[in-house]
Amino acid sequence: MKYYPVFLDLTGQLCIVLGDGKFAIEKAAALREAGANVRVISSRDYRPGALAGARLVVDASEDEEINRLSWEEAEAAGILINVVDRPAQCRFIAPAIVNRDPLLIAISTSGESPFLASALRARIERWLGREWGPFVALVGTARRQLRARGLPIPEQTRIYRRIVNSDVRSLIGRGRQNDAAHLALAIAQSGAAGAGRVALVGAGPGDPDLLTFKARELIADADYVLYDALIAPEALALCGPDTRREDVGKRAGLDNPRQEDITARMIELARAGHSVVRLKGGDPFVFGRGGEELFDLQQAGIDVVVVPGITAALAAPAAAGISVTQRGVASSIAITTARGNPERLLELARCADTLVVLMARAKLAETAGVLAGALGGSKSAALISHATLPGQRSVTGPLDRIAYLADEAAIDAPATLVVGDVVAGASIVIDSFRHNSNQGGHSQAASPLAVAQPG
Repeated sequence: MKYYPVFLDLTGQLCIVLGDGKFAIEKAAALREAGANVRVISSRDYRPGALAGARLVVDASEDEEINRLSWEEAEAAGILINVVDRPAQCRFIAPAIVNRDPLLIAISTSGESPFLASALRARIERWLGREWGPFVALVGTARRQLRARGLPIPEQTRIYRRIVNSDVRSLIGRGRQNDAAHLALAIAQSGAAGAGRVALVGAGPGDPDLLTFKARELIADADYVLYDALIAPEALALCGPDTRREDVGKRAGLDNPRQEDITARMIELARAGHSVVRLKGGDPFVFGRGGEELFDLQQAGIDVVVVPGITAALAAPAAAGISVTQRGVASSIAITTARGNPERLLELARCADTLVVLMARAKLAETAGVLAGALGGSKSAALISHATLPGQRSVTGPLDRIAYLADEAAIDAPATLVVGDVVAGASIVIDSFRHNSNQGGHSQAASPLAVAQPG
């Protein structure tokens, strides 16, 4: 680490800025905003000895001779100096600052790339809206109250986390500062024994970059994350350092947890005051039992928030370059699973232009056979495996051969089946990125057409 990061209290301190141009004006303004007593010395007026008594100096003169003289004077006097754009003549560097007073975030690349520091500042400013300033102030008020009451640090930490996970910030963002203050006060006064909350969060089709912003925040701040079997390790890596993770996924042939037990565990944790994330693949409300869990949690009096995810029913075809609707080709979609009554598959296949079958790999031959009986064996189909992940693979072909082609290409679960003319219409685009198999089908690994394809 080349530079030691520090925040300076310059209130009332003499700070000198050398120069006349844009940089000098900007540096002087920033120092004044920090409460410094700023003296600006024009380049033509600088003489050795002018820096006497200064706590800090910024040389923005852009004049090599002045740079040399000011550096020598500051070094001899032990004054902190920054010579703009000359890292070798800097005892400190000015970082890019995200100002959400009292929250300040300083970003430095150790002088390697001011552009990247500015770009990162812009990203963080978009992430941390203006509501963060008053929000930090409210948390500070709560902290002083809790310390005055003598609460132990672990109990304080749980309360802070509950405030962070509450609606306080969103209330401030909507201009309801009084409501936000009352909610923060109520959480602080309730102490560590207050009730927690459960968030039903959709993890999307696999790629953690496709998680919604709200989902990522809730995962990072959760006390507990109860996750399903298909959640990518990269998504679980978003958990905070103190988050406890519990695997409640169901896997074929194993002694899986019962749904009743999973719901009971969420209720238990929430009643103990914890922030809980129930992380489910795709969207919780598309064949994810999200509706059942929401009903049971609400019946138990638990506060619940729902964060939708991108369902694999739409993401998997898109990642493979297949549009499930297409003008003049398909104007309706049916989404189902390979489980259940085959008659249901037949009815859906006949009433929709495009049929998407989730969890299709285990019963692919049986499912394709049923659909071929209704739509004809030559109907176009595609099977997409591990959609949006680096190991994404897909195979296309007629319905009466799709299971054989999937076996030949070693396409494994989880996989999504797409049936309809949109597959044939997309094959011209997709085939340019594929190699032909010897059996008249096409296989693909990690489609270059994938949306937000991981690198």
